[in-house]
Amino acid sequence: MNSVHVERLLPHRFPMLLVDRVLDLVPGESVIASKAITRNEQCYRKVGLHGADACLEYPQTLLIESWGQTAGILATWRSPGEPIEAHEADRVMLLGGLTGITFHRPVLPGDVLLHRARLSRALSDTAMFEGETLCDGEVVMSVERMVMAFRPADLLQPSAG
Repeated sequence: MNSVHVERLLPHRFPMLLVDRVLDLVPGESVIASKAITRNEQCYRKVGLHGADACLEYPQTLLIESWGQTAGILATWRSPGEPIEAHEADRVMLLGGLTGITFHRPVLPGDVLLHRARLSRALSDTAMFEGETLCDGEVVMSVERMVMAFRPADLLQPSAG
């Protein structure tokens, strides 16, 4: 599944669409997606041409967001051939919480990440995921639990006045 398909499943757009491809998806079970880290990322725009490695470390918040978008793809895919298109849905995907996030090593431009997310529990409007992100076969981040909630879009609209 390429980036065009990913855009149908997630409401995110450049510069916050942080999943490039879906490599494997088992509806209701697991997903594997990739994200290539490049110097063209918005987070590097103020880093000089020869920035130190510490300046080039991919922000951990964006690493979590990218993994969360991967989990979101799994959450919106109901059954084979039946994805919910994010911008046509009447529900909004929200992060409910994260626990047990461990960063094992920095991620740098040139790294290609493999996000693996597994659905550990699902209720009607809430899903829980676990998983990890790998680079060259090495775990760079592990996620013990992410809670994702779906709420009616009309409940999240700002009140008039």
